[in-house]
Amino acid sequence: MTYKRKDGRKLDELRPISAKVGVIPNADGSAIFQSGKTIAIAAVYGPRKMHPQHQQDPTKGKLRCTYNMMSFSVTDRIRPGINRRSTEISKITEWALDPVLMLENYPNKVVDVFINIIQADAGTRCAGINAAAMALAHAGIPMKNIVTSVSAGKMDKTLVLDLDKYEDSEFKEGEGSTDIPITMTPDGKITHFQLDGKISAKQLNEIIDMAQKACKEIYEIQKKALKDSIEEKQ
Repeated sequence: MTYKRKDGRKLDELRPISAKVGVIPNADGSAIFQSGKTIAIAAVYGPRKMHPQHQQDPTKGKLRCTYNMMSFSVTDRIRPGINRRSTEISKITEWALDPVLMLENYPNKVVDVFINIIQADAGTRCAGINAAAMALAHAGIPMKNIVTSVSAGKMDKTLVLDLDKYEDSEFKEGEGSTDIPITMTPDGKITHFQLDGKISAKQLNEIIDMAQKACKEIYEIQKKALKDSIEEKQ
């Protein structure tokens, strides 16, 4: 039996997406990224002098990301503040973004990125990475390329793209299901890849192809948001 999605989407279809930059006036760069009901806001501050001083690197600057889910972002109110999950996703976000940033231009400096999830319906880390990439570009941080992130998965034997909360819950309950968040550049270079579960090499190649096509769609939305902000200033 072919898996049918509750929201009527095709297996490789993304949820409705919207994006905008310049949403936080006092930040050096900012962006909001919405995928379905998931909403992420990112704010960039810097480059500025690294404190504490012992963490300074005289050869390059440092990217420091802080991911946080607001207590009201989910139906069951969560405890606010840093926890193990937010610390892990903060690090993953740094690893996903760092390969495209030209931080060698900023020795002894730090670029801080604060990501807040104000509404969560699965795919929050990917939405956060997309918002952060746009905010960094909006802040004028030199980048070799922008990155785009999407969640993929395997529901029993069926490959699906951009899981929503229901599918994410089903994934956690179902045997043989796999969760795969992926981040890549428009030319297909992968900067972040996670795999929770089991998948064959053939299906893995298929899911990467699906993610690559989806990331190109998301990239066009990111690019348009940045272009629109430039045109608004003119």
